[in-house]
Amino acid sequence: MDQNVIQLAKQLLESGFTDFSDREKRVITRIASRLHVARDLNRTIEEEQTFADRIADRVARFGGSWTFIIIFVAAMIAWAVLNTLLLGYGMAFDVYPYIFLNLLLSMVAALQAPVILMSQNRQAERDRVAAGLDYEVNLKAEIEIMALHEKLDQIRIGHLEQMLTEQQTQLQSILEAVRD
Repeated sequence: MDQNVIQLAKQLLESGFTDFSDREKRVITRIASRLHVARDLNRTIEEEQTFADRIADRVARFGGSWTFIIIFVAAMIAWAVLNTLLLGYGMAFDVYPYIFLNLLLSMVAALQAPVILMSQNRQAERDRVAAGLDYEVNLKAEIEIMALHEKLDQIRIGHLEQMLTEQQTQLQSILEAVRD
């Protein structure tokens, strides 16, 4: 383990490096290496997605769109009108109350519901990943702020020590002047 990482952990967080979670260790290591902690959420998610996940997301996206609703309503109206017109010629393939259409609608709903639920589960996972990435960035910011405070304190202490030395020198000069 890099000594700078261990020193940074002890100095800033008053704890040993081994006491941290993997995420905290990764942040401390990246800070000590002067690397960026922030990562692209979309790239992180896309690296983990399978082909089936991408297809399910597209189906859910389409199933929840106005385009789908309009096409679906138009298809149902066309179905009803076509069957009603064909009924007059004795050629209707699904007479009122449109039992076959009802079966098709039920099958679409039965297939679409699990796909939408899978997509929602992936969105929840995406939100968890985003929260984790936000945590890492916030932890780095907090550590950097602590480091800046430490540097300011060192500068302030150095300045105060310098002033104290100057005052002691001046006081010594005054005491020598008074004795003479």
